Amino acid sequence: MRILIAAAGSRGDVAPYTGLGAALRRAGHDVALAAPDTFAPLAHRAGLEFRGLPARPRAEGDVADRRALMRSAATFVTELGRGFATVPVHDAELLVLSPTTAPLGWHLAEATGTPTIGAYPQPTAPTGDFPPVVTGTRSLGRLGNRAAGRFALRMTDRLYGGAVTELRRALGLPELSPAAARRRQEAAGWPVLHGFSETLVPRPADWRPGLEVVGTWWPYVDPAERLPGDLEDFLAAGERPVFIGFGSMAGGHGERLSELAVQALKRSGLRGVLQAGSAGLAAGGDDVVTVGEVPHALLFPRVAAVVHHAGAGTSAAALRAGAPAVPVPVAADQPFWAARLAALGAATEPIPFRELTVERLADALGRATRDHTHVRAAAGAARRMAAEDAAGRAVAAVERLVS
Repeated sequence: MRILIAAAGSRGDVAPYTGLGAALRRAGHDVALAAPDTFAPLAHRAGLEFRGLPARPRAEGDVADRRALMRSAATFVTELGRGFATVPVHDAELLVLSPTTAPLGWHLAEATGTPTIGAYPQPTAPTGDFPPVVTGTRSLGRLGNRAAGRFALRMTDRLYGGAVTELRRALGLPELSPAAARRRQEAAGWPVLHGFSETLVPRPADWRPGLEVVGTWWPYVDPAERLPGDLEDFLAAGERPVFIGFGSMAGGHGERLSELAVQALKRSGLRGVLQAGSAGLAAGGDDVVTVGEVPHALLFPRVAAVVHHAGAGTSAAALRAGAPAVPVPVAADQPFWAARLAALGAATEPIPFRELTVERLADALGRATRDHTHVRAAAGAARRMAAEDAAGRAVAAVERLVS
């Protein structure tokens, strides 16, 4: 079967689909990944065909300015919609859509008659169990959580309004609003596979049939890949270090965060691995090393704790490795995942990004690395996640859909 996976956003929004795509390819399918051109190397390393979308990865902007973030998101969606009008799908027998691409991919599928399935790394359907993942962690009660979930979907509809109108015109389709398209998919029981672990988020009992939780999809890592030699030397030279990184977040805060991290490590008597990321973290010395992009799957099992922005993928990777976390959520769904890790006992209480100080980070590092409660909770979660076969379940679901 010829399968086209469409994903867009930051690296964390795209990388998990390389692992899913590789699993589909091993099952005998021809798989292509459509994503912004920046991510072509990720696709090629996983052995996937690549089809570029002319849209920049979403800029995170000033983390304290929500209006700026919304403007950035609106610009990104507009570019993405224009890219979808040119995506070659004539040879695809199935479109696999991410949360970012689904509101556009449905219209492309309508124009071409191609079947679709959702592949979502976070829960988006309303539920009484918890509020929308993008609005924070405060529960509003079951009725309130569901109402807030529906409101969050309407806000997404508004964000995609202009892009959908433009895309449908380009495809020669009659007018249809994003809300109407979404309701049509829901009424048809559109299938969505959710790529997160029930160790973190059990499937809500009030979800409709067709919404399945299969476990986490991991970014593809070549079996022959190894950590860089200088990083291996650093790991071997002393006690397990702490990993500190903020992924694609915190751009423009690199100097402050680097100094803060170094001082907190000194206070807590720990060594550290800083990942540069979009923030541009950088420091050196006997007890600190700076790295670029390295596979979390190879590094996290060898660290004492992980300080991170609580993105869905990084949160799951730390948990999979059995590494206690110090979550420092920045925006979007990150407070949700941070709270989930803390509720499991596998992380310290989250430190909101704007409240991060040397003192708070040093204290949290001490608790994460020396409180055996956190260590045991993380190890227990890792054992449960090791029993999951997310890629295998996704492949089986895809094959059932088109059989």
